Amino acid sequence: MDEQDRKAEMAAIEARIEQAKGAQAPKPRMEEHYSGAQMAWRMVIELVAGLGIGFGIGYALDLYFETLPIFMVLFVMLGLAAGVQTMLRSAQEMQDRKEAEEAGIEYVPNRGRRKQPDAGDE
Repeated sequence: MDEQDRKAEMAAIEARIEQAKGAQAPKPRMEEHYSGAQMAWRMVIELVAGLGIGFGIGYALDLYFETLPIFMVLFVMLGLAAGVQTMLRSAQEMQDRKEAEEAGIEYVPNRGRRKQPDAGDE
């Protein structure tokens, strides 16, 4: 084998190695995609967290002041209201995201929507 054949063979081997590495490389991550079930669980957890926090605060205050469960009832109601408000905010976020996707514009959470930059805009 002369030098030219060796170089050609080495180049072919290196190309095969790079091809094999490319096949094993992790695929790029897709944009975050939430299914309906994931969003439903998020909403349930938000509601339960509001109720749990309200219950905990009310129960602790009732123990501290040695009262009837008046604080517990009050704070459970406040926790329910906070949980529902958080659920409504999540539902609005999902709706805004879907509308932005359908309109072909970029959705930026807590900042509204931005127009997708065109190739000619710079």
